[in-house]
Amino acid sequence: MDREQAKEAIRRNVSCRDYLKKSKSGMYICPFCGSGEGNNGKHTGALKLYDTNTWTCFACEKSGDVLDLYQKATGADYNTALSLLANEAGVLIDLNHDKKDFAKDKKKDPAEASPTAAPATDYTEYYKERMEHIGECDYLKKRGISAETAKRFMLGYDPAWRHPKAPKAVPTTPRLIIPTSKGSYLARDTRADLDDQGQQYAKSKVGSVRLYNTASLYREQKALFITEGEIDALSIIEAGGEALGLGSAGNYRKLVSMIENKKPAATLVLCLDNDPKGKETTGELKAELDRLGVSYTVPDMYGSAKDANEALIRDRDALKRAVEEAKIEAEATEEEEYMQYIQTSVFNHMEQFRQNIKDSEKADFFPTGFSRLDRILDGGLYSGLYIVGAITSLGKTTFCLQVCDQIAAAGNDVIIFSLEMSRDELMAKSISRHSYLEAIENYGGVTTTAKTTRGILTGSRWKRYGKEDMATLEAAMKNYSDYASKVFIHEGVGSIGVEKIKEVVGKHIRLTGKRPVVLIDYLQILAPYDPRSSDKQNTDKAVLELKRLSRDKDIPIIGISSFNRDNYTAPVNNASFKESGAIEYSSDVLIGLQYYGMDYQKGEGEAKRRTRVNELLNKVKTDGKAGRSQSIQVKILKNRNGAKGDLTLDYFPMFNYYRDKVAQSAAEGSGSESVEVPEEEYTQGSIFDEAWKKATKQEVEFLEQ
Repeated sequence: MDREQAKEAIRRNVSCRDYLKKSKSGMYICPFCGSGEGNNGKHTGALKLYDTNTWTCFACEKSGDVLDLYQKATGADYNTALSLLANEAGVLIDLNHDKKDFAKDKKKDPAEASPTAAPATDYTEYYKERMEHIGECDYLKKRGISAETAKRFMLGYDPAWRHPKAPKAVPTTPRLIIPTSKGSYLARDTRADLDDQGQQYAKSKVGSVRLYNTASLYREQKALFITEGEIDALSIIEAGGEALGLGSAGNYRKLVSMIENKKPAATLVLCLDNDPKGKETTGELKAELDRLGVSYTVPDMYGSAKDANEALIRDRDALKRAVEEAKIEAEATEEEEYMQYIQTSVFNHMEQFRQNIKDSEKADFFPTGFSRLDRILDGGLYSGLYIVGAITSLGKTTFCLQVCDQIAAAGNDVIIFSLEMSRDELMAKSISRHSYLEAIENYGGVTTTAKTTRGILTGSRWKRYGKEDMATLEAAMKNYSDYASKVFIHEGVGSIGVEKIKEVVGKHIRLTGKRPVVLIDYLQILAPYDPRSSDKQNTDKAVLELKRLSRDKDIPIIGISSFNRDNYTAPVNNASFKESGAIEYSSDVLIGLQYYGMDYQKGEGEAKRRTRVNELLNKVKTDGKAGRSQSIQVKILKNRNGAKGDLTLDYFPMFNYYRDKVAQSAAEGSGSESVEVPEEEYTQGSIFDEAWKKATKQEVEFLEQ
């Protein structure tokens, strides 16, 4: 991991709170100017913490992150601070990854610029030596911790402790030594009646900050108690439980990181300090455990006591009873979880399975209006995620819009989220298509009265239109209006994300009682879930959430996807879909559009193919500009619950119109076969009524002359 990645991990997992002191009044004390400490006239708490990751002191105007605080608190150089905090955050850093930064550090101080972090000090021998002196300390007895527990956890006593990195001039203090790992420990001042300054430094940590007794997280047991302090964890253990100590409330993120890597064997019993900060952290930890699907309980164990150790000192028997009750509750939670789990066996869902099939007779699918496409899709669009992709300007939006119009004309609701085009542009595309069909039907196949999208949107042109032009346009708008009440368009460049889509779809179903078909144009420009994530990560997340939405709401969702530029001259395939493995794996149906003739031909060399494809692309471009049709191949690359295959459509880009190609098999062009379905089954409910059939027939007769 390089420096920037390590710094990001540190900001996520290490809190500034760990390296800030508080005054008696609860204000953070600036380590640079002392603001907030209550002396020297500096009573105002000018240091402000932002989401525990960054800070600013408005008294001395300094600001920074946890790295700056760590360097100030320990006197460590930048590289050492970065390495140690990265270790604390649970990541490894290669300081030589960014050679420019390394060279820059080396110029500052060659002694500080080490390409690798210094190995952590092993304090094992120190622990063994200090254990021999534990009898000299009555601190544990006052705290209610037995000699047996002290021995188990290698607790020791140092009557003249000084921080390993502190100058020799710093006075020594008597300390209880609590090992947290081979290379880290807590040194706790054992003196009574400490002054304010002594209280601030009563708990000194050496080495990387670690959770206490982490091995307990993965032991086979019914309950694991989570406390704040190390002494609190030892107190729970004294009372008959097994406990893990966070070291401080802010360290709960480290626990979450461990659980993300591997879930614990036990139900977690959250028993942090009984104060506002402890309750706040408990709430944050609960939210994370809910997200990770980890079982937990939050019993009231301490009564009026502040924490586990105070409860132990007040009434050991009462704490023992509380621990036993918490264990029983944790075991009951596990039993309840097991009962919920076995309910997921399919035996418990047979009746619901039959009922779902019976209910599905009411509204099983939505025919697309393209008869051969519906044949391959076994009738049309079912509940699921459909991804449609094509190269730029081939007509993927037009194709999907026509599908939606044909579904709406059959009486079904359609919601369109347009992230690139305006509502007016989409409406004009649909009206343009209707004007073309209207011209074919009423003027013997002559299409001069049909209007392009621009011809509809440009008001100044209307003044020059003749009587027949206006008649065609008015008829087209009337035909579109007949089903326009079923089409709902939401536009928004960069402002619509999956959460907004969920909100709109949920509201539509709640208010209308109807399941809509949803179109998203297009996936790659949805508002990102996380601006800090890559485009691929955001697209993956969006696709997964859309798949979940289609399942939860039992609706078809069509997502339009762009293609990688590397695939612009290659035959369409699964790899064509841009920057997201989730598109291929999470979609129920994957549809690719390409110009007919893009597939590889047997025995054709690369040079010959390149020449042929360039000629093809030039031809379709010329045909489009001249108002002639282009042959578009529709490939069903993946169909989770049905057949794959392909078909060819005629596409008139000038008038935004696709039609089934005349005298064409459903698998034309690839040699693949599709399942033959009787026409009365797959066209049932289609919008190909007599008017549309008549217009198509007249158009074909005119073109064949």
